[in-house]
Amino acid sequence: MSMSAPRHGALMDRIYRYQRHIYDATRHHYLLGRDRLIADLAPPAGGAVLEIGCGTGRNLVALARRYPSARFYGIDISAEMLKTARAAIARHGVYDRIRLAEADALAFEPGELFAVAEFDRIFFSYTLSMIPDWTGAIAHAARHLKPGGRLQCVDFGACEAMPRQFRRLLYWWLSRFHVEPRLDLGPALRELAGSPAKAKVETLYRGYALSGVLTA
Repeated sequence: MSMSAPRHGALMDRIYRYQRHIYDATRHHYLLGRDRLIADLAPPAGGAVLEIGCGTGRNLVALARRYPSARFYGIDISAEMLKTARAAIARHGVYDRIRLAEADALAFEPGELFAVAEFDRIFFSYTLSMIPDWTGAIAHAARHLKPGGRLQCVDFGACEAMPRQFRRLLYWWLSRFHVEPRLDLGPALRELAGSPAKAKVETLYRGYALSGVLTA
């Protein structure tokens, strides 16, 4: 049975109420591929970019500084994480180009939240592994892409080229934070795209991470 949005939001708040203060410092060395995703997004001038599960705002701040002509939006189900995100955005002086809202990845309506119906880029950065109905979240996000827009994601992989004990230890550690790698990301994206040419998945760092792209 899928967890309800209020229950999931409460769970995320419990996990990150205190962790949010040290999240970026402690995740820097093992959330691999985030900066690669940021570089690959390359939104068009004046384009709109949405991050689903924006957490501390770390990625949105980096994007706003890298792509000054684009507009950025972020949603998260955790009110606690959004407190940190808003503080970070104000601290870096990019509050005029990033808008945030508390919302569920499975039911957000960007027209109501931001007065923006469609986006040039939508991305998930190490959040699919924390969303119970992750395939539903991808499908809902894809409905808000502009024609020719891209949905991109990076998350934990199968660690197939790494020692078995490393994978066992990593997966045990992730489970303590209700994180579950989505190893069926490739089939899910290809099914949603309806065409192999519109979905691409690759493994990174000896299988530590998966990177996926779906083109509308």
